[in-house]
Amino acid sequence: MRLSVGLKIANSLSLTPQLQQAIRLLQLSSLELEQEVQLQLDSNPLLEKVEEQITLERLSTLESNNEHKDLTNELNVDHLPDDLPVDTDWDDVYTHQPTSLGAAEFEEREDNRQGHQSLQEYMLEQINLLNFSQVDKLIAYCIVDSLDDKGFLDAELTEITALVQHLLSLMGSEEEIEDDEVAVVLKHIQRLDPVGVGSRSLAECLLVQLDHLPASTPCRNDAIKLLQHYELLISNELPKLIKQTGLNPEQLRCAVDLLKTLKPHPGLEFENKESDYQVPDVVVMKKNNAWHVNLNPDVLPKLRVNPFYAKMIRRADQSDDNQYLRNQMLEAKNFIKSVDERHKTLLKVATCIVEHQKMFLEIGAEGMKPLVLRDIAEEVELHESTVSRVTTNKYMLTPRGLFELKYFFSSHVGTTSGGEASSTAIRAKIKKLVSEENARKPLSDNAIANILKNEGIDVARRTVAKYRESLHIPSSSERKVLI
Repeated sequence: MRLSVGLKIANSLSLTPQLQQAIRLLQLSSLELEQEVQLQLDSNPLLEKVEEQITLERLSTLESNNEHKDLTNELNVDHLPDDLPVDTDWDDVYTHQPTSLGAAEFEEREDNRQGHQSLQEYMLEQINLLNFSQVDKLIAYCIVDSLDDKGFLDAELTEITALVQHLLSLMGSEEEIEDDEVAVVLKHIQRLDPVGVGSRSLAECLLVQLDHLPASTPCRNDAIKLLQHYELLISNELPKLIKQTGLNPEQLRCAVDLLKTLKPHPGLEFENKESDYQVPDVVVMKKNNAWHVNLNPDVLPKLRVNPFYAKMIRRADQSDDNQYLRNQMLEAKNFIKSVDERHKTLLKVATCIVEHQKMFLEIGAEGMKPLVLRDIAEEVELHESTVSRVTTNKYMLTPRGLFELKYFFSSHVGTTSGGEASSTAIRAKIKKLVSEENARKPLSDNAIANILKNEGIDVARRTVAKYRESLHIPSSSERKVLI
């Protein structure tokens, strides 16, 4: 081997800070982008938001009107107006100086947000209104403290008895508590609002609600009989249920309908459900029989370089202040360019997705076409990783609803004609077949697979079962209804 020295020319791509910033902005959601823009506005004085401003023509009109006004003539009138013009402002005289009696640094506003009341708080309010002794009230507090999110009692009576006994001993009381006393207090709590709270099982919860109904309620007694054979009712063994309860099919149907009106989980209505709202990045609308894709203007940051500070930059000045302004101006321009490139890439990818999924926009999920990232990447001449970043946490508003861009990409299954069918479309077809089936003779997975094969979609039975489970659809035996 011989060593030698020579020159070699080669092309290489380096991730410059500007390119790194563009890649990072590409994968940000609209909320994260808003936070990033605000961070840049706070740190860069040469970057500013474009606000609604008065036009130059309007400004010139206002100035010309002020020139024609004579303040002396206005004051030499017979009567004086209530508010006289002054040559100073209140802010010029009154300054917000911090003193020991001064106002708070930030404006205090009344909090009008509605507080959420938990199940335990609601139950304690009712218990405090009951004519309970101190011991019974302590037992009730321990029972309420043992409720789960569904409103069921998540403890045995013996555990509550032991807990109450321990608390009484800490208080210096020698009173003995038995399980029967806890059971009596529990029955009182179960009849508070919501009825059935504190039950130890679903059957007990429904029984308590049935006991609370008027005796003249139709099928009330029949429903109580059904709950005595709760296991058969849950397993949908209706022939055995009819035989053991002695009810005819019509009575059984009426009793089941009554049970459906009850609350199986009384505590869920107190669950604090925070709505998660998503703002669309892209809006799709149909105009003149053509689909148009536009960026949502509400999430587009309008940025520019501050002209006042830009004029302060001197070309030949090498001072520290001038150099600082130069660097900040360069960063501001690069950030604006990166944000603009992000929007252009997002619009390009979204437009390409809409071109592929026109049938979905027309007829729904059954019209979804198979699509992978590679297909879009080749058409828009981008890398797959770039398309993946663009479609993550970005949402498209369509006449069919709000969807994440990732939703339009799905795996495919072969068809008998040699084509491909989207897994999303197959799920929609399965859901439609189940919704239209005869409840007495529900379709099995094998029957659904045969129906799809007749439509040209070659899918195995286990694949149908996998798609059905992903849609949270029970099996045919669980869907079967005999009454």
